[in-house]
Amino acid sequence: MSAAALPPPRVSVVTIFLNAERFLDEAVESLLAQTYRDWELVLVDDGSTDGSTAMAREWAARFPERVRYAEHPGHANRGMSASRNLGIRLARGEYVALLDADDVYLPRKLEHQVALLDASPGVGMVYGATEYWYSWTGRPEDAARDRLRTRGLAPGTVFEAPELVHRFLREAARTPCTCGVVMRKDAVEQAGGFEEGFGGMYEDQVFFLKLCLRTAVLVDGECLDRYRQHEDSWCHQELTRGRWRRTSALSDSRQAFLEWLEVFLQDAGIGDRGLLRKVRRELLPYRHPVLVPVWRALAPIHRLRARIDRAVRSARELRPDRPA
Repeated sequence: MSAAALPPPRVSVVTIFLNAERFLDEAVESLLAQTYRDWELVLVDDGSTDGSTAMAREWAARFPERVRYAEHPGHANRGMSASRNLGIRLARGEYVALLDADDVYLPRKLEHQVALLDASPGVGMVYGATEYWYSWTGRPEDAARDRLRTRGLAPGTVFEAPELVHRFLREAARTPCTCGVVMRKDAVEQAGGFEEGFGGMYEDQVFFLKLCLRTAVLVDGECLDRYRQHEDSWCHQELTRGRWRRTSALSDSRQAFLEWLEVFLQDAGIGDRGLLRKVRRELLPYRHPVLVPVWRALAPIHRLRARIDRAVRSARELRPDRPA
């Protein structure tokens, strides 16, 4: 029986991929291993030229009641944001989860986070403590490198809009990893989905800021997904090309992100002037190059303050009775 003939699932998992034959099967298998079964998978091909297209079509043929294959017209490469938007448009579920082709879910991922959303009707998104996954290589030197993404947020806390955006901008908290979230589809649609002008770097941060400006978010304490670290990832490639920095150091991609955010806050009528002031302060060294030496001299201090703030808040994760 085809997916269209079945009742809609509760959860639609969107997996975008581009030349992902090394990892795609493992991602899909991690979804098949879920203890929660009421899901569908939308595999969105962003113009692959390797064997991953055939792999995705094979998964859809093997499990037509659960898995669908999609691509852009002409098998075009449209970028991450356009591909995620295509998957979200095709999603039939009440909830949407994201699983990139090189990441994996742990078996209780959907069961746990769906239950949290079911119990929190006013919350539009839940996200947990994703693992930065190095040990997948099997190399002894990578075995000790696995770590949790430091969030700086107490688990079990619901943050009303736009509190998380303030924390993200001052680096007192980290935005979610894409594999770390489960979201209500209507909240995603109300936020306007992903910005297709951001095909790679900052595409996830742009989307999560849009979402957190409009909906309450529940921060979960469990780690139920793994974000694979490898040299073929987009982040690593942009780091190598010099178009991105691991910190908030000056970069073309960060400038584009900040300029977009300034315009968005004004056009969307977000009535929080503190956010706009923060963005404009971050843009000063880009708009006034004479300030760059001063900005660079102060940047280590700001980064240290942000790390201390995150560390203090992360310590509270061990004591959830403490206020966020």
